[in-house]
Formats: sequence, C-alpha cells, structure tokens
Amino acid sequence: MSKHGKKYRAGAAKIDSEKTYALDEAIALAVESRYAKFDETVELAVRLGVDPRQADQNVRGTVILPHGTGKTVRVLVIGKGDKVKEAEAAGADFAGGEELTKKIQEENWLDFDVVIATPDMMGAVGRLGKVLGPRGLMPNPKVGTVTFDVAKAVQEVKAGKVEYRVEKAGIVHVPIGKASFGPEKLTANAAALVAALVRAKPAAAKGNYLRSVSVATTMGPGVMIDPNAARGLTAAA
Repeated sequence: MSKHGKKYRAGAAKIDSEKTYALDEAIALAVESRYAKFDETVELAVRLGVDPRQADQNVRGTVILPHGTGKTVRVLVIGKGDKVKEAEAAGADFAGGEELTKKIQEENWLDFDVVIATPDMMGAVGRLGKVLGPRGLMPNPKVGTVTFDVAKAVQEVKAGKVEYRVEKAGIVHVPIGKASFGPEKLTANAAALVAALVRAKPAAAKGNYLRSVSVATTMGPGVMIDPNAARGLTAAA
C-alpha cells in the first residue's frame, strides 16, 4: 500500500479528520492544505440520499457558478444557417453543421469540452452517440445543450455553467474553481452548487438528502463539511 508524501501529511495534519466544518471554514482549510506547484482545482463531493438506479431518483442538472470555474471551456455548436452565425457572435470556439459531425465521426476530432446543438441537427448529432456519449459530451435538452437559443447557451457555458450528475454510488463530484480563487469566491461557488442540488431533490427521495459533503484540491486531503451548515449557506446563493 502506497503512503502519502511529507507535503500531503503536513497538509492533512491541519485538518481534524473526526470533525465536520462549516462550508467556508472547510474550503479555507482545503486551500491552506494544498501543496502542489500548479493551480489546483477545488472539487466538492456530495453524497445524496438517493438511489440512482431508480429513474425517479436521478439527480442531474446545471448551475452557473458566480465566479466561474477558472477553466477555459471550448464550446462547439452544431446548427444551421443563422444559428451558426449567432453561435460565433456569442463566443463559440467552433460552429458549423454536418461538416463538423462528419469530422468528429471520420477523424475522431474532439478538441472541445462542451457540445451545443439545435434540435433540428439532433438527427446528425445522434449518430455520434458512441463517440460523444462515453465522454459525457452528448447534447441533452435537460441540461440546456439542445436548444435554438444557442447564443444564451454559449454565454452561460462561458460564464461558468457546470453540469452535475449523481453517480452510481449516489455521489456528485463537481469542480468549483481553482485554489487561486481564494476561500471567499470558492465558498460562493460551493453554496450555489449545494443550493442547486437541494432544489433538484427528487420527490421520491426519502429521509436525509444531503448525507455528506467534502471538499478537496486536486492533490490535497479532503475536508468534511457539516451538511446542515452547507445547506444553511445556500440561501444567499
């Protein structure tokens, strides 16, 4: 079994593993405990009281983080005519029609992070399911990536819109920014995410919904958050 290095252990020593912290305190500790030389991503992990195997207990949606993610997101829009021009004007990195679906299919071109498609192009985009699906890139109307309002969709993604989806184990993992953002901005982003998760609670979910919440940087130790305290901060989100 591999052991953690000195820097990790030094960071972990600042955290009481038996304690759950307030959201802002936990994030401050996670940032303080980082040690990597690069600007680490900060991620929130929330375990929900749902059974993802049940269709009526799936939790999936999007939220716009008030301070963005700190990541440059490459957006591809697949549309027709004026929608291509609208996408380009809104800041899309790539925009076009079936020529782009062919490029993806024939050249395995994947130099983008988000795909937005107009409904009238989903016939062509649907054929890319085996390529885009496993990578989580398939456009979906539930998360706003199948729409005729491509300008709005592009602007929201560029502004920090992120998708959340519960995994098989009932956990949602979402990046909430970079360590360089500082605790205040990261706390605001985290509060917005938790608020979105609370709003997305399925009617079929019974009992305690927010089971556990933790935060960690890419390389750093995790810090447990008091779920009730996290929920309390979401009112301002």
